[in-house]
Amino acid sequence: MLDTHGRKYVQPAIDGTASVLLRWKLTANQVTGIAFLIGLSSGVFVYVGQPLLAVAFLWISGFLDAVDGTMARKTKPSAWGTVLDITFDRVVEISVILGLAFAYPEAQWALLLLSVSIIISMTIFLTVGALSEKQGVKSFYYQAGVAERTEGFILFSLMIIFSGQLVWMTLLFFAVEMFTAFQRLFEAKRLLK
Repeated sequence: MLDTHGRKYVQPAIDGTASVLLRWKLTANQVTGIAFLIGLSSGVFVYVGQPLLAVAFLWISGFLDAVDGTMARKTKPSAWGTVLDITFDRVVEISVILGLAFAYPEAQWALLLLSVSIIISMTIFLTVGALSEKQGVKSFYYQAGVAERTEGFILFSLMIIFSGQLVWMTLLFFAVEMFTAFQRLFEAKRLLK
């Protein structure tokens, strides 16, 4: 929801950063890789008990994830870049979930439920994107929902910072993710008739 409706407010910073990185001769795929490595380290920071670093690295990776797409649109988007971007996004999320699961074993069952809800929601999202004839700014149809990347980062940040309430925060994230899955499923029924 925030990605869809709030992007216009941060787009100038994204555009500016994309222009600087292009002047430095970086490609969109290189920035995707940098964002991936930074995001991956977030889960490590969770595990070693550095929550503020974990959150900072998570958000830096998320910002660069938005920048790489803008860079691609300013140059030449590629299907390979889209595959890398979507795959690396999920691996960063898995990194955070694993960091939390290893650091807080008592919450593993809730984190497993969260993982299942992300898989379900992303399956619907990617399938509708592949089957839909609609095109957007991105290289496939982007299905908006209550839980988009920014909402996920907010909830991951709350889970990391307020680890004493990890189970409840995770169950909240699970509920939001499942709501989004059903929201996308009902939209898919309307779009793909």
